[in-house]
Amino acid sequence: MLDPSTYGTIQYAAAEHVVTVTLNRPERLNAFNQQMLEEFADVWQRVRLDDDVHVVVVRAAGDRAFCTGVDVQEGFEQPANLWSQEDPGAALGPRSNRVWKPVICAVHGMVAGGAFYWLNESDIIIGADDATFFDPHVSYGMTSSLEPIGLARRIPIGEVLRWALIGLDERMSAQRALQIGLVSELVPYDQLWARADELAKIVAAKPPAATQGTVRAIWESLDLPRTVAQQTGLAYTQIGNPLGTAEVSRTGFTKPKWTLR
Repeated sequence: MLDPSTYGTIQYAAAEHVVTVTLNRPERLNAFNQQMLEEFADVWQRVRLDDDVHVVVVRAAGDRAFCTGVDVQEGFEQPANLWSQEDPGAALGPRSNRVWKPVICAVHGMVAGGAFYWLNESDIIIGADDATFFDPHVSYGMTSSLEPIGLARRIPIGEVLRWALIGLDERMSAQRALQIGLVSELVPYDQLWARADELAKIVAAKPPAATQGTVRAIWESLDLPRTVAQQTGLAYTQIGNPLGTAEVSRTGFTKPKWTLR
């Protein structure tokens, strides 16, 4: 694995069981290039193997954009053989890298195209109230496929198709994203990072075996018929709950003061 201090396109910080990864190419609207693909693949391997990490926050530097997809000037490396080429999301997405630790994505500004590689595989997405979401592919004569297929697992199909087919002629507002469940919460831009960190610490305080088992059971169920998913889910409770019960005794347990969303 790489040394996180050598990352050139992202910033990596770890504290209190939370890893915060900041896309750090604001001059390029945080578009991803080959180096970012390689660095994110390294991040996910590091996160997956480090049991001290309970939660990951993905956010972005600069005030204009979370990410606008692939850097069209630099691109990314692909084999000449068409059948050996891979989706860049294989490097960017936590689930594609078999990371079952909860991921919180904090978005702001422009959130376009390939940015959805992160959104589609995150567990909680919160947004700044200035966020706008759009897909430029069809406007440039390109088939929009990978990002909307992932997005169709999160929001109604009609919203996915409108987002993909209207292209650059329309942007989805932060308020609309909240209405359809793409984001679960909106905050002012200057409060976004603090709120993401607050949520991460709440989740990180939970027993990690329980949170990771929950994440894995739910995500893997998306690829299974309902009955099979229920049977697999039962097995996960049988595997995970004895450990979870041992970690948290209900005797003397102090319930947290809940908040209403």
